[in-house]
This record gives sequence, structure tokens and C-alpha cells, in this order.
Amino acid sequence: MQPAALAEALDAWSKAPWVALDTEFVRETTYFPKLCLIQASDGVHAACIDTLALTPPQLQPLFDTLAGSTADKVFHSASQDLEIFVQLTGDCPRPLFDTQTAAALLGDGDQLGYAALVEKRLGIKLDKSLTRTDWSRRPLSVAELSYAVDDVRYLAELYPLLLEELERRGRLAWLREDCARATNPARYQTLPEQAWRRLKGFTRLAPAARPIAATLAAWREQTAQQRDRPRKWILEDDAIYRIAERAPTSIAQLDGLNVLQAKTLERHGRQLLELVANTDLSAPIAIDDALPFDEPQKAAFKRVQDALRAAADALGVSVSLLGPRADAEAIVRHGAEAAVPLMSGWRRETIGEKLLALR
Repeated sequence: MQPAALAEALDAWSKAPWVALDTEFVRETTYFPKLCLIQASDGVHAACIDTLALTPPQLQPLFDTLAGSTADKVFHSASQDLEIFVQLTGDCPRPLFDTQTAAALLGDGDQLGYAALVEKRLGIKLDKSLTRTDWSRRPLSVAELSYAVDDVRYLAELYPLLLEELERRGRLAWLREDCARATNPARYQTLPEQAWRRLKGFTRLAPAARPIAATLAAWREQTAQQRDRPRKWILEDDAIYRIAERAPTSIAQLDGLNVLQAKTLERHGRQLLELVANTDLSAPIAIDDALPFDEPQKAAFKRVQDALRAAADALGVSVSLLGPRADAEAIVRHGAEAAVPLMSGWRRETIGEKLLALR
């Protein structure tokens, strides 16, 4: 789509009550996703916008239109798409209408995929044979472009059906609340100083090793962002754990851990040793939320979980949508101070207050 054609489409989309959107990207060799296509439809016209053929100034009117319009921005499972918009513009398109969230609130299943939802609601079986297409390759075939545009063509059919049912069942406000939370840009930004939270083995480390692991994770995140390379290309998780546990003081000791490739050792070895040496071990990382429950907490957690399951069954939604395990644990630990969805909005009104009485 050339700039003139894009301008014509934007004029139509700016007047539409809603716009269905999707993105295609690649990120196998990068930290940040590389945007290759944006698909859009207003229910009348559908288009694929070749973001590799347009310069940032040429794309800016699209972002301005999406940011300035009050129309619903309809996505399915929007998180990865929103991450791209935050990367490029610093913000999310809003108001958001996520059809995956809508389907979950209507009892169609939690985390339902797009093809499954299209088949369930529209009776159309999508061809997913092109899922692994390299969207950065040009030219794209007619079949690939048709595949891409199908992602918004059927969103345009799903949206009014789901909207009507949400309104009829009194759950549209629930969707608005959940989608508003999803469009907080902070959700899609990883601060280096918080990167240790991504380490699944962090809580199994000895307390003295945790500050080192946190330091290494922060350095890795910053380096990956600066070089636009996947985290694991900079340093594997296992290498972080081993270095944090052993705290090497020389290149020989670092090499002896057998967790670094030769090129990584040569490029980053000295810096890794400096990071280990300069870490303040007197400032342990607080991980109270990862400690095992005591017996009274275990009993309270069971009561909370049982109540959540009963409420989810009554509402006809999954318990993971209503209140995932981590949220239930947070309520047991922190009560009304828990910073989780169960303690706000429709979830608190529906079940949250009862859960507080059970802890």
C-alpha cells in the first residue's frame, strides 16, 4: 500500500465505529519484534500495510489515526501486537476490544486461539498451513497475503457478535475493564532492574547468590536491548545461575564453569567478573511472595481456591480468568492490599470481598 492509498484508507477508518487490526512480525534473531505487516479492516474494506516498504514518517499518520480515534480497536490476543505499538509509539491503541478476552468472558474457553474461535462462532475452518511464514521476505505470495488478511476479515465478523452478547449478558463493562488494564504501556516494557523476575530458577538460589543473579539479569537485559538481540544470545539463564552460585573471580574460574561459549567468554568475560565483584551482597532481594505457605496459610488458600472455583462455575468462565493461582496466593498473603485484579473492579464485586473474609 502506497502512502496515497494509505491516506485514503485512514480517512475511511477514522470515521468507522471500529477497526479490526492484526500484525505480522519476526523476532527469532532480535530482542524487539520486527514489524512486517499491519492488517486492518473496518468491515467493508480490508488491507495489508507493508510496514517494510514505508518509512516511519509515512507510517505516522496510521499511528496518529489509531491514537486519535475513539473507535474500538479490535484485536485477538492483543498482547504481542500491543508490545509492537508500544515499541514504535510509546503507547497502545485504545479503546481495545480483545476478542480472546470477550470469548473467555462469554464462556467459550480461556486463551482460545483465533482459528478455534472462528470455527466455534462462525463455522469456518481456517487454513493455518502458513503460520510459520517468514513475513520479512518479499515479495509475499497471494496466498500469504490472503492468509494475513483473513485475520482481520473474520475479526470484523466476530466483533459485532461478541459485542452484542456481552451487552445482552451484562458483561461488556467487564471486557472494558480488562482491556483497559491490557493497554497500560508499562505491561510491555521490561526494566533491566526488574529482569530478575523473569528467572524461573531465581527463588531456588541461595540468598547470597540472588543479588549477583539480579545484577547479571539486569546487565543481560540492557545489553540485549542495546544490541537488539535475544536474551539467550547474550547469556543463558543457566549461565546466570551458575555464575551467581560460584561467584568466580578470574577468567580461569569463569571458564571452568563450562557455561559460556568461547566467543561469549572472550567478549564479555571481564565485564561479567566486574559485575560479580561489584555486586552489593548486603542488599538481598526480597522474595517473600515465593516462600512456602505455613499451615494456616495453606488452609486459607484452599478456602480461597474452592470459592474461586465455585464462583467461576456459576459464572460459566474459567477459574484462571476469574482469579489465577498467583492472584489467589497474593490475597492470602496480602489481603485487600494485594495488587491483583481480584481486588478491583468487577472481580472484587463478584467474588473478591468474599475471598477476603475467607483468608
